[in-house]
Amino acid sequence: MRLRKRRQCFPSCSSLHRVDEDEIYWRQKKDDEELEWSQNSSHVISQLAQCFTSAMVGPRAWIGGLFNRSANRRNERFHDYHLTPPQEERLQRLQERLQTPFDESRPDHQAALRDLWRIAFPNVVLNGMISEQWKDMGWQGPNPSTDFRGCGFISLENLLFLAKNYPASFQRLLFKQGGNRATWEYPFAVAGINVSFMLIKMLDLFSEKPRCLPGMNFVRILGEDEAAFDVLYCVAFEMMDAQWLAMHASYMEFNEVLKVTRRQLERELSLEDIDRIQDLPAYNLLYQAQKVTLDNFRRDLNYEDRDHF
Repeated sequence: MRLRKRRQCFPSCSSLHRVDEDEIYWRQKKDDEELEWSQNSSHVISQLAQCFTSAMVGPRAWIGGLFNRSANRRNERFHDYHLTPPQEERLQRLQERLQTPFDESRPDHQAALRDLWRIAFPNVVLNGMISEQWKDMGWQGPNPSTDFRGCGFISLENLLFLAKNYPASFQRLLFKQGGNRATWEYPFAVAGINVSFMLIKMLDLFSEKPRCLPGMNFVRILGEDEAAFDVLYCVAFEMMDAQWLAMHASYMEFNEVLKVTRRQLERELSLEDIDRIQDLPAYNLLYQAQKVTLDNFRRDLNYEDRDHF
């Protein structure tokens, strides 16, 4: 009997569960939205697949009715909960951020994009807002503004938050440091936009209030920490990259990697003892990246001190 070769996947920090090829396939069949990647010339293009729905028809349709009524009873608690005033206020502000498109004519949006460039390449002068240089950061073309159409200004804010608050992770992800990397790596900036979009859908943030357990728990955390979404973004980006390495993925498998990352985040955000984003088991990925950089800095400092003697 031939045994199927199992692909190694990054285990969730909250469990020892592993994802094999069959499980990934069936998960794809269940999702309501899909992020697809394709190649245009020598660049990777990120596309959002259209949402689809399926319906059961014919003589067995009554079975679907039974399942729907059962699901409605189970999901009542996702609708009949109330937000505290801080939760409601901060959720509303976050949703306002989601509605803000990137506008290349706005000086503040241009300044934010320039800030991202300066942090990424402090010793390289940017030639202009439209330049082939942007491709070095992982944008699709010479004009980054065209990549924000799928997610808006918040995705740039997320990238800036990562760069300013977790610079070690930002540099490692941008320059693909560490691990056995693929020949065709995911483009950093476009991948970051996809991570933002994935979180928005996963947390059901376009609804008046989230109707899923991870979203409910997130709003509870948001009520205590207004930066919760941005910190979660940083965790999700690190988790996606760790999954990418564990699966030995290439750019055509990015969609697959992102779906597995979403499942892991959903599990961790459904845990009962999570009061902060920093309590997520996956936050250790972000913490360890900063710790390694700090240890390397201290080691280099010791070498420099030794050279003086």
